[in-house]
Amino acid sequence: MKKQLSLLILLVITFNFQALNASAVEKEVAIEKVKVNVDAPQGGSLYLNLDAEPATLHPIMHSDAYSGIVISYIVETLARRDLNTNEWVPLLAEKFEKSKDGKVFTFYLRKGIKFHDGKEMTAEDVKFSFDAIFEPEYEAFNLRPYFEGIQKVEIVDPYTVKFYTKDTYFKNFDIVCLLHIIPKHIYSDVKKSKKMTREIIGTGAYKLASFDRGNQITLEKFKDWGVGKTAEWKGFSNFDKIHFRFIREETVKIERLKKGDLDLLDNVPPETFVTKTEGEPFGTKVLKKKVQNKSPQRQPFIGWNLRRDMFKDKKTRKALAMLLNREEMIKKFLFDLSEPARGPAYNRSIYASEKVKALPFDPKKAKQLLADAGWKDTDKTGMLKKTIDGQKTEFKFTLLYANKENEKYWTFYKEDLKKAGIEMELKFLEFNAFLKSVDEGGFDAFAMTWSGADGPWDPKQIWHSSSAVPGGSNFIHYLNPVVDKLIDQARMEVKENIRTQKLKKVFEIIADDAPYVFLFNQKYTLYLHSAKMGMSADTFPYGVGDETWWLLK
Repeated sequence: MKKQLSLLILLVITFNFQALNASAVEKEVAIEKVKVNVDAPQGGSLYLNLDAEPATLHPIMHSDAYSGIVISYIVETLARRDLNTNEWVPLLAEKFEKSKDGKVFTFYLRKGIKFHDGKEMTAEDVKFSFDAIFEPEYEAFNLRPYFEGIQKVEIVDPYTVKFYTKDTYFKNFDIVCLLHIIPKHIYSDVKKSKKMTREIIGTGAYKLASFDRGNQITLEKFKDWGVGKTAEWKGFSNFDKIHFRFIREETVKIERLKKGDLDLLDNVPPETFVTKTEGEPFGTKVLKKKVQNKSPQRQPFIGWNLRRDMFKDKKTRKALAMLLNREEMIKKFLFDLSEPARGPAYNRSIYASEKVKALPFDPKKAKQLLADAGWKDTDKTGMLKKTIDGQKTEFKFTLLYANKENEKYWTFYKEDLKKAGIEMELKFLEFNAFLKSVDEGGFDAFAMTWSGADGPWDPKQIWHSSSAVPGGSNFIHYLNPVVDKLIDQARMEVKENIRTQKLKKVFEIIADDAPYVFLFNQKYTLYLHSAKMGMSADTFPYGVGDETWWLLK
């Protein structure tokens, strides 16, 4: 649950959709500020889990969520968001300034900050960290779109840098704050550094001790951690070592936690939280937490390939959404800890227009919409058919997914589709094969989750037509010129109230187009942890705050 300092927090793909925050029907909970324990004991080990092994630890070339999580402990940024206020606070910088026109950002670096190899960080490293993203040989296509509004970085002196922007994009400052600062003397040798998939150098609280393929990653405390010597960051990163296991199966994770091999399981599925955590050692050696905070929310969905003729009609897509019984799934599998999602931003978001209601489970209405779209059982075989390009086509498609734990949802959905005359084949793929198929457009439909954006919503990467390209995140090829125009206008709008109204309209249009089946929003953050963990509070206002935990003596 450590808030990633990677830009991937903006859009991270994950495949366990069940543990989500947010509820539009719950009364807003007042969350008090939490004081970090600056006298937290130091030492000991923390055992964490990743659902999959990181593909690489290269700070520029990585693209998966699991790599980003590990890298966030090793490589730092110029600033990070405060757990209590969500405002930007200095990290590698000791202070920062914005020009009156909002197009120049000045960062004053802390002196004496060292990389893990002992060399001091300077403005040269900051400038290089930005320039490296656009180094052709690095092929950092996943990072470049974030920085498209930054014109250049200027070195004022060894400890001062200025970022100049091309435009007034409202998230330019956020993007700069999240820039990973890496050592020029290591990563400027591109050919050499591209081979460093299991090596990494940063300034962070932890440095890489070992990367044991198929087993675990171990980090150890950096004894000369510069940021940790400041008053502002006392009480953070208190462990001597952090060990990452690679366990995907939910049952195995629970057993390892019970045995003491893990200290934390976050994003725990409601079914697991309710049914698999009774009796010893729960309540004694392992503790259950159900909390509410304002941290970014995950958005699970089923995406339709809009290049396929069968999914091009909006009526068809709405019918498919109305044949998915989310209400029953919530009762059966989510123990009423969730509610149906209404659209492309989570329900409690200020961008989620109150005009939009969640599509209900309504087979009768769905049947009518399908008929209106030309899908009919004309020969009484029980299968819907439609003439496409002069050929009578049965309504059959394949759903790809990469999480076995969620198969019960798709089996449930398959039965309701069958009753309506639609055949859905289920196809499980391993993580990398799944990503490849989705990225290349080789799918009919797929089930996946977007992580919540850190800060104000910018829908460009998922919903803008410019992202419907190889390497882009508009996998389904959603093309709507009105949405494009509104997104472009909102991105350059400096007045928050006007930007919010434009994005509410984007929300309304996309929800009405139904390019995804928007699935669930969960009301609570659910996690399990070892009773050995000390903490200032069960949650901070903007995150659980496990980076402030310590080992009880």
